[in-house]
Amino acid sequence: MDKAFRKGLRLLETLARSEKPRGITDLATELGFTKSNVHRVLSTLQAEGYVEQIAANSTYRLTTKLWELGNDVMRRMDLIQIARPAMARLAEATGETVHLSVLRGTDVIYLDKIESAHHIRAHTSVGMRAPAFTMATGKAMLAHLPDSYLELFRPHLRSYTSTTRTTIEELRADVELARRQGYAVVPHGEWREGIAACAAAILNRSGEVVGAIGMSGPDSRIKRKQLKLFSEHVMEAARTASLALGYAPRDDR
Repeated sequence: MDKAFRKGLRLLETLARSEKPRGITDLATELGFTKSNVHRVLSTLQAEGYVEQIAANSTYRLTTKLWELGNDVMRRMDLIQIARPAMARLAEATGETVHLSVLRGTDVIYLDKIESAHHIRAHTSVGMRAPAFTMATGKAMLAHLPDSYLELFRPHLRSYTSTTRTTIEELRADVELARRQGYAVVPHGEWREGIAACAAAILNRSGEVVGAIGMSGPDSRIKRKQLKLFSEHVMEAARTASLALGYAPRDDR
């Protein structure tokens, strides 16, 4: 184990449990570190935004960065628990693999999945990242973000398969179609060959996109007509999860 990293973790834990800001000598005595070690670790943590120094007495305390990171984790855990029942119903209705994803920068991250019972299926794993511009879940989430967000993808656009969108114009067209339809489709794998997928975004109480539910399987089994039929189930699953998060659809009547 990396000793410096371990010291940093112990120092963070000590500051988190402290009722008041702590000085270098005080921390060194409690932790059994040298003062130079404590100073070096604190300087690194301060540079990364985890710790701040109080100039009046040269003591240190945690910032809110750890709380913010923990809050992100809790939100993800809440999203998984809330979305699970809707995912289970979608998996039963389609018989295909169902995913729960979130958008992080230009990638989607798989938070949860329910595996298809079919022997031939889409193979993915929880925690895996994939380029958002190639994924149905990614395009479903991008449909709820400003067009300017698409510019983030410009340096990352490249061909993974023969159907990958490699220009901003092509990606924008897919995202606009997802906006109009309420769901996104990838009829033929844009990241991996032979995968068909359909996804819809999950919105929170404020109407902000927080994730997406999607289903996928081999395009040899799932044709465009099938995707169209599955889209109703996908949108219902996303809508159910959104409502559970407090989302209130606007009544335009």
